[in-house]
Amino acid sequence: MNFLTIGHRGVMGVEPENTLRSFAAAQQAGLDVIELDLHLSKDGALVVMHDTDVDRTTDGTGPIADKTLAELRALDAGRGERVPVFEEVLDAVKTPLQAEIKDVAAARALAEVMNDRDLAPRVEVSSFHDEAVAEIARLVPGVRTALIASRYGTDIVDRAVEAGASTVCLNIRRLTLEVVERARKADLRIIGWVVNTQDHLRLVRALELDGATTDYPEIKRTGRFTA
Repeated sequence: MNFLTIGHRGVMGVEPENTLRSFAAAQQAGLDVIELDLHLSKDGALVVMHDTDVDRTTDGTGPIADKTLAELRALDAGRGERVPVFEEVLDAVKTPLQAEIKDVAAARALAEVMNDRDLAPRVEVSSFHDEAVAEIARLVPGVRTALIASRYGTDIVDRAVEAGASTVCLNIRRLTLEVVERARKADLRIIGWVVNTQDHLRLVRALELDGATTDYPEIKRTGRFTA
C-alpha cells in the first residue's frame, strides 16, 4: 500500500490554515490528500475553520455558530484570504479530501452535499466524535470514515470498529506498538499526526503506518526515502 501524505489544513506550516490559498499550495506540492475542518455558521453554511471561534485564525472575535456566512466572509483569514465554504474547496482543488466534522449537525449538513455531488469516492470523513462518524456512515452510502484520537489507549480500536470507521488517525506522541498491532488485527488503516520532522517521519515509517498528516509539504518529498 502506498504511504499517504496528508496536508494538515492545507499546508498550515507555510500558508494560512484552512484557506483556498493553503489548499492550492497543498495540491501544487503533490500531497496525496488535503485535510480540512468543517463547522456550521449561524445560517447553516459548511464553513472551513478549525476552532469553534474565529479569534485565532481571523481578525474577528466570537463563535462561528453566532455568525452568518456573510459576517464570516467579511473577516481576514490571513494574507487577505476569506473563510471558505466546503463547496468552494471542492471546486478549487481536485486532490482527494479528508473532512473533519465536529458534531452530528455538521455530519448531516455534509451528508447532504456529499450525496448531492456523489462525493463518497473523493471525500473521507473524520471526527474525534464516535457519534458523528456513525451518523455520516448512516447517511452517506459507501463513505469512508476515520476516527481521530489525541489521548487514547487500545480502546480506540474497539471504538473505531463500533463506529464503523475504516481508519484511525492517531497522535503519534502517544502511539504504541500495542495500539498499532490491535488496529492491524481489526483491519484498520492507521494515519499518524502531526508529522513535521524527520524523526517523526522515521517513527511512522518504522511502525509501518499507512500515512502521515503534516503541516509541511517537504514531508511528501522526503517520505519515500525514509525507512
